[in-house]
Amino acid sequence: MVMTDPIADFLTRIRNALMSKKKTVSAPYSNIKVAITKILQENGYINNFRVLERNKKKTIQIYLHYDEKNNPFLEEIKRISKPGRRVYMKYKEMKPIKNGYGFRIISTSRGIMTDLEARKRKLGGEVICEIF
Repeated sequence: MVMTDPIADFLTRIRNALMSKKKTVSAPYSNIKVAITKILQENGYINNFRVLERNKKKTIQIYLHYDEKNNPFLEEIKRISKPGRRVYMKYKEMKPIKNGYGFRIISTSRGIMTDLEARKRKLGGEVICEIF
C-alpha cells in the first residue's frame, strides 16, 4: 500500500493512541513530523519525544500527555491541507481558533511554526493542521 499523505497518517496515529489511552506512540521519521512534534511539545500537548534508529530506519517515539483524570491534553488534531487540496493562508487571514485555545501549524518559507508565530513574523503559508 502506497502512503499518499504521511502527515495525515502521523496525525491519525497520535489521535488513535490518545483515544486508546496509550502512553507512547511511534511513527516513521521525517523532518516535517519532527517539526510538528516539537511544536506539540512546546505547547504542552505531549510530554516528550525521541528519534530512534533501528536497522538504519528512523522512527519518532512520542510520549503522550494526560491530565490527572487521564484525559488527553490534545482534544482534537485535524489535517487541513491535503495532497489533493492544498490550503494556504495569508498572515492577515489567520484568526484565532476556539477563542484562542487552539492553533494552526503552518508551513512557511521560514519553516514550520504556529499561526501565532507566523502572524508575528507576517508570514503566510500552507496550513498543515489545526490543534485544540
